Amino acid sequence: MALILTSLALSLLSPCQAAFQTSSLPSDLTVRINTGVYTALLEPSLPDVRQFRNIPYALPPTGSRRWMPPVAVPPSSQHHYAYNFPPSCPQYLPAPLSVWNTNISDFSIDVAGQSHYAGTVAQTTAEDCLSLAVWAPRNLTAASKLPVILFIPGGSFQRGGVEVPYQIPGGWVQRSGRHIAVTANYRVNIMGFPSFARGLEDQNPGLLDARMALEWVYANIEAFGGDRDRITLWGQSAGGVVVDMVAYAFPDEPLAAGLFLQSGSAHVPGATATSPDPRYSNFTFVAKNVGCDFPDDDGAAELACMQRLPVSKIINFVGQYADNGTTPALGFKSVNDGRTGFANYTARAVDEGKVARIPTLISTTANEEASLWKYPVQDVAAGPTNMTAVDQATVGIFVCLAANATDVRSAIGVTTYRYQYAGNFSNLTPLPWLGAYHAADIPLLMGSYERPGPATGFERQVAEAMQDYLLAFMEDPESGLRKKGWAPHTERVSQGGNMMRFAVGDKVAVNVSASEIDMACVSGAPYNRSP
Repeated sequence: MALILTSLALSLLSPCQAAFQTSSLPSDLTVRINTGVYTALLEPSLPDVRQFRNIPYALPPTGSRRWMPPVAVPPSSQHHYAYNFPPSCPQYLPAPLSVWNTNISDFSIDVAGQSHYAGTVAQTTAEDCLSLAVWAPRNLTAASKLPVILFIPGGSFQRGGVEVPYQIPGGWVQRSGRHIAVTANYRVNIMGFPSFARGLEDQNPGLLDARMALEWVYANIEAFGGDRDRITLWGQSAGGVVVDMVAYAFPDEPLAAGLFLQSGSAHVPGATATSPDPRYSNFTFVAKNVGCDFPDDDGAAELACMQRLPVSKIINFVGQYADNGTTPALGFKSVNDGRTGFANYTARAVDEGKVARIPTLISTTANEEASLWKYPVQDVAAGPTNMTAVDQATVGIFVCLAANATDVRSAIGVTTYRYQYAGNFSNLTPLPWLGAYHAADIPLLMGSYERPGPATGFERQVAEAMQDYLLAFMEDPESGLRKKGWAPHTERVSQGGNMMRFAVGDKVAVNVSASEIDMACVSGAPYNRSP
């Protein structure tokens, strides 16, 4: 069920104008691919990094293409200055306060001055959003063959995108000079995961967006100096779920050489729904409430009506319904449609052999759930009153999903590496009780960790070590980490296994027994959120 990639592009300049205006620019800033000619941005702060901030990989999913699989754009010779980031895909800015929209909003999309808790659709979003950004060192050629990493952002399937301050990898590429980083937008919430919309064969178009972005990278990255045979597909949180689901949906054509599942996998409880609630169909409920109500429950008419509505009307209804705490709750995330989502991932891998057999890096943070817990508005400094319940959620949702994903791969002989991030750095953790919260390791890997303020020397050592380990995995997913002293996790979870732990005490990185973490899932042993 491979997608056919051609991809890209529209232009505001004629070829003659483009040739004239690029003639004075260094030649390595402009790249020609099958779907256009793209000129990168150079910034003084990243003098050795070419930033191609906006390269479309699919046509705008508007009108009759809304909720459909992505459609690659035709070949082109037009020129584009890829200086500005694309709009994020349509998403809502929830009004209720959380650490994400108040204390650590640099994990959210840029909203150009709009309040992060505006209670409306984000003004920097649009349906013409299926683009990616490429950060590549300067002076590369097609013969350079650098390893590549493609990042699929998280956001609970509800939000996220390319232009998220903490997720900009330019700092890492500037420091490394030995790899290329790519980040892709994909459709989120009801627009990408419509939850059993009648009339659709593919119920997870957002997942197919991620797959098409991977296909684009595989087809085009060598023009930027990358190696299409050394692509690591990286997803964080919901992005990790999407990446793992792609590995299960396309087992015979993985395209990627390695996977990095950061705080998310297809084995997370509730990652997919097996069937719609017989009392309550989310997509149809929304349709009826925004003016697409048909007496005979005509699914085709319902879909066509929804495709004609302004996207803001749909997004605002879903978002404000949630803000008001109305029940039953709506939920738009990946579902089991038998095509890209499946009911039993363990059976699909172990019994049917239908998962990409490529080396996999699986990670968690020590205090995942703290930032996802209900915001303690009565005493933000003190934090949640029931940290035991927070720990239980960390174990049940994150530790167990990592253990399950590891067990499946161990059972079928896939090389698997694991880590736990335990850092608590004051410039990244404004509230001490957050600890090593969900996503806290992203800024260290991306090289954006000094955005909120100067890092400590130890913090910088941790960041650089994490970046170097991930680069070793990218360069050689099978053995790169092993060569740096990081042993793979080869045993079943119940038997222990190796794990790297970052930023514990005064140790940058230390090998530990995975049973220190996993036994909380396997046997109910006490869990330590601050190792």
